[in-house]
Amino acid sequence: MPILLSVNVGMPKDVSWQGRNVYTGVWKYPVHGPAMVRRLNIDGDGQGDTNGHGGEQRAVLVYQIQSYQHWQQHFGRDDFGYGQFGENLTVDGLPDDEVCIGDRYRIGEAEFEVTQPRVTCYRVGLRLGEPELPALLVSHRRPGFYMRAIQEGHIQAGDQIEKTRTGPGRLSVADTDALLYLPGRDLAKLRLAMQIPALSPGWQDSFRELLDAADSSDTSAAPAPASTGPAWDGFRALRVAEVVPENTTVSSIHLAAPDGTRLPAARAGQYLTLRIPGAAQPAPVRSYSLSSAPDTGNYRISVKHEPHGTASGFLTTRLRPGAVLEVAAARGEFVLAEGAGPVLLVSAGIGLTPVLSMLHELAAGGSDREVWWIHGARSPQEHPLAAEAHTLLTSLPHAHEHVFYSAATPEERRRAHAADGRLTKDKLIALSLPADATAYVCGPASFMADMQHALTTAGIAPSRIHTELFGALPSINPGLSGQSTRPPHQPPGPPGTGPQVTFARSGISAPFPDGKRSVLELADACDVPTRWSCRTGVCHTCATRILSGGITYSPAPLELPPDGEVLICCAQPDSDIVLDM
Repeated sequence: MPILLSVNVGMPKDVSWQGRNVYTGVWKYPVHGPAMVRRLNIDGDGQGDTNGHGGEQRAVLVYQIQSYQHWQQHFGRDDFGYGQFGENLTVDGLPDDEVCIGDRYRIGEAEFEVTQPRVTCYRVGLRLGEPELPALLVSHRRPGFYMRAIQEGHIQAGDQIEKTRTGPGRLSVADTDALLYLPGRDLAKLRLAMQIPALSPGWQDSFRELLDAADSSDTSAAPAPASTGPAWDGFRALRVAEVVPENTTVSSIHLAAPDGTRLPAARAGQYLTLRIPGAAQPAPVRSYSLSSAPDTGNYRISVKHEPHGTASGFLTTRLRPGAVLEVAAARGEFVLAEGAGPVLLVSAGIGLTPVLSMLHELAAGGSDREVWWIHGARSPQEHPLAAEAHTLLTSLPHAHEHVFYSAATPEERRRAHAADGRLTKDKLIALSLPADATAYVCGPASFMADMQHALTTAGIAPSRIHTELFGALPSINPGLSGQSTRPPHQPPGPPGTGPQVTFARSGISAPFPDGKRSVLELADACDVPTRWSCRTGVCHTCATRILSGGITYSPAPLELPPDGEVLICCAQPDSDIVLDM
């Protein structure tokens, strides 16, 4: 019969790591005597990152002494102690390839149910000083598992572990882990997992997304869809056909193929990424939304001259027709979806550009959908392309136009039929928007957060609210505490000697430094906002679009990302690269 060898607890603490602080509860130590298990935890235990650890579904983490022995041999170490792998319960027995989701076990006075494998996390590698351990736990099929407490009570080292129920489906912990993290998924097992009530909601959501993706790519019932990849690889030369000042700070730049052929159609709402020679050295790379109809044969972007903006200043004041820019193909998932229901196009400032492209598409198709155009600006002088949007709206039979000026005179508001003040949550709710609408929101981050809240308050489902953030995406850095809020900058120390790495959204280019193990480490050094969790090529949280160039992986990820994306946590540049971050 399996035996409980040790009960381990520990409260979260700050730990120094790569010049930063990590707030983590991965340091666990044995308890002497009985320990009280409660619904959410063991007395004396805590987690630093409750998004990935702890809670009712992850009340205790279990790891086996047999896996300890495996890793001692693998790493050639003999210094492991109970709790070293961040587990609450060190056990003799209960192997991951035999224990199943939904199995129940009685230990001492308490009873538990198996809910999910361990979440891949860099902190277990931090605890052991083995950075690649998160990937190894998966590839060696030794993750360990979480249980919830279905009956509270005291447990202690030496208690026997009695199985009280077998989970439905007989899906082992190791097989469940592989379904999420390894390639070659068995769709039948994915569907089986969705039928196991004990599987934690987070894993059910992940499996549902995998099944939806598999169903959408199933070609047995329908012809293969047209490729949705970029129209060309890397950058190509486009000629500046025209530069049109829209107001004192915004200019529209029309781009054409140098040979006069039609440019590939884009999707309304997508953006172009430009490398801008002549603005500075190295040539800055910036992304700008299309502001025109997406299938005219040419492209148009509308650029606001930002204070001290090297690239935007060059494009709006120095660029001339006939110049050549290097441009990456249109990309982006903030696109107008097909449908017959109402459409809300909500924007502030220069955020109108992608939704204006959507408005062009609706007007060009003679759409009879209900279209709501809702825009906020300071004044007419800071409202570019206003007349164009108004003309498009008058061509649509079911259009609603609402403009808000926060710093205009009464006469200016009267001429523009604009409301007084900023576009706020309360003003948006007061418009009595249709609850079955699909919304597209673009503007500053605080504006979009307010609008999302307002739209959900108005009864619009969150799944129908789409946003486009200018600049870098929000960071996902689990466990880091006291993070710097510095803007992106060049990395400290002497310049590297490797290929040039450009973070397009952040406006940073730097040679890849000697001694860095990954593009992620360079981004960290530059304070470029990053998104990661395992840092070893397992979880795909760090998957990032690559606009040009090539990379190699070390270590190799357990599953490659889709074409056009790279896992920056284990990628090194083979050549100059441009990343959408």
